[in-house]
Amino acid sequence: MISEKEFLDGYDIGAFERPSVTTDVVAFTIRSETNDNYRQDSDSKLCILLIRRGEHPYLGRWALPGGFLQPGETVEQCALREIREETGVTPASLMPVGVFSEPGRDPRGWIISNAYASVLSGDAVRQSSGDDAADAQWFDLRFETGDDGLYRLTLRYESVTLSAILAEEDSRFGQSAFRVIDSGDLAFDHAKIIATALTALRSDAKKFDAIFDFLPETFTLTELQKVQEVITDITILPANFRRKIADLVTETGAYTQGAGHRPARLYRRRKP
Repeated sequence: MISEKEFLDGYDIGAFERPSVTTDVVAFTIRSETNDNYRQDSDSKLCILLIRRGEHPYLGRWALPGGFLQPGETVEQCALREIREETGVTPASLMPVGVFSEPGRDPRGWIISNAYASVLSGDAVRQSSGDDAADAQWFDLRFETGDDGLYRLTLRYESVTLSAILAEEDSRFGQSAFRVIDSGDLAFDHAKIIATALTALRSDAKKFDAIFDFLPETFTLTELQKVQEVITDITILPANFRRKIADLVTETGAYTQGAGHRPARLYRRRKP
């Protein structure tokens, strides 16, 4: 029987056709529009970052930040590199969304995407453009179910509106799977990736796992509640929210400061 070294020396890695590997990143942020009336809450919106492709395929179409895996990289390192090149920010962490390998998903050939979600501060982001991008912008995001049972994904930036339609397939291991009916001018299968990432984010937010990542180290309970409501698209009674969150936060002893506002207590996430 031959040794492992002899086996490896004679092994032809090119004997089987292999796919190319990419990463795509669904970068979320929450942006607030300042209201001149301090007695009214600011209008907060969940947004994702899209890049407008500067080369074929899908020239001029909007897509998620991403790119091909380079030699010596892990897929996580590739995802971090790509989002850093597009925004100038390196996320503190990445949440795996899934592997997208449906045949024909990329017209260039057999290409598998490893998708991740990240949370970025909108104020910290410096939008830039990579080699294959002509522009990078934050799009307001809406994801709703219609009376027909189909999902509508709507992305808006100034005068640009992208509207995709998806159908939900059978859940797998507790995660929703989607099929794209109309891509809404999004490149590749990125409507499917965005829907999958947002569904996972909403699930985490309902368990209060993800909402802290959208805020600075200290925050008010109202700000924390607003983050959960924006992500889940569900309004919560303040008393119920504070009861559920009580064991996850701790008071700092400090208060907000600002003209026209009654000072509010500042909290931070309680360490495990």
